[in-house]
Amino acid sequence: MLAARVLSDYAESVVIIDRDDVQLAGARPGVPQGTQLHALLPGGFLQLEHLFPGFRERALAQGAIEAPPAARRNYLDGRRKVVVPDDADSLAGSRPLLEGLIRQQVLRLPNVKTVAARATGLVFDGAVTTGVRYDVGGAPGVESADFVVEAMGRSSRLSEWLEQAGWDRPVMRRMTVNLNYATALFRRRETNPGFTVVLALHSPRMSSDVGGAAFFAVEDGRWMAMMAGYGENRPGRTAEDFVRRLREQFPPEFGEVAGNEMVGDVQTYHHADSRRREFHALKRFPAGLVSVGDAVASFNPVYGQGMTAAALHAACLSTYLRARPGLGVPARRFFALQKVVVDAAWSTSTSADLALPHVEGPYPRGYRFSSWVSRQIVTATIADVGIARRFNEVVSMREHPRSLATPGVILGALRANRRAG
Repeated sequence: MLAARVLSDYAESVVIIDRDDVQLAGARPGVPQGTQLHALLPGGFLQLEHLFPGFRERALAQGAIEAPPAARRNYLDGRRKVVVPDDADSLAGSRPLLEGLIRQQVLRLPNVKTVAARATGLVFDGAVTTGVRYDVGGAPGVESADFVVEAMGRSSRLSEWLEQAGWDRPVMRRMTVNLNYATALFRRRETNPGFTVVLALHSPRMSSDVGGAAFFAVEDGRWMAMMAGYGENRPGRTAEDFVRRLREQFPPEFGEVAGNEMVGDVQTYHHADSRRREFHALKRFPAGLVSVGDAVASFNPVYGQGMTAAALHAACLSTYLRARPGLGVPARRFFALQKVVVDAAWSTSTSADLALPHVEGPYPRGYRFSSWVSRQIVTATIADVGIARRFNEVVSMREHPRSLATPGVILGALRANRRAG
């Protein structure tokens, strides 16, 4: 949807081909994780406001909840982190609410239309992509195109289509994480709660079978709570286990939420691995074709990067098209821009995953030292406002991770940790 919004500024006609009927509101089969807790990071919120001016007001009118810095709480191993007063704002709401709002905005555009169909392949004319093959109830069809954006998610078949047409298949890197997470909804009595987003992480040094938990205030007077475990640990599979763990293993706010009536059943999901397809490294690639979103890189969802990464990929697409590139040559400039975003998100999430005892690598060069530095910085965020501000800018995807890898930040973290004992 975000790619279609960007394309609408440059194309006479934009056609969205999706096996789901995107005209319908609510959850949809194409997003099996849609019932789980989703975080809209400040970096993504800024991009949505840029693509859809007035997005905040429309989201609030449809039930989203404001999440300014003072309304967010963050814990590490039970210790509450310092609040950064001038941190960026964000919004809290369910995935269907946020996606539905984006869908409404995009489908109102006069040059955007949809086809409810299953994409089955691409059409090439020599070295140029000229269309998409699709299937509707067994009837094949072809949509001609000057430019194709592939956004089929983690299970993308673009690699196979390229290989079948004689092109090179991109290398896919994987990091096995075996994450199990569960989400439940609870009634919310407060119309304007004092805190709207609360996160509590357990570092790998803690002997806990729960990696972390979070809860957000969402639309329709509800709390949405999530907890996650790795490997054989599957916390919260039943309502009783979910409530007990929130009360016993996390700060008091979690017990207060768990004291409310649960709405519906606990929804579980398994995320086997993080994936990255390296389209940017291909020496041969057809013109008129790019890939975006989870089809390029999908990350451990506990870090909340998915929606924001998609928004930043759309920003890269806008920057690329703004230069009026020739569509008869491969979109290497786009993939170079996108690589910066993917590198940043991938390094942030995988470096944290490598600290998990069950993750076996691969470890990058210098990992032991970089891991030690990361632990110093993360520990310093508990009490030091300056370090916390820099750290928040990175994890919210507003700044590149290299902004943390400076002597000043590292020395500041060491001093803060020494003061804290």
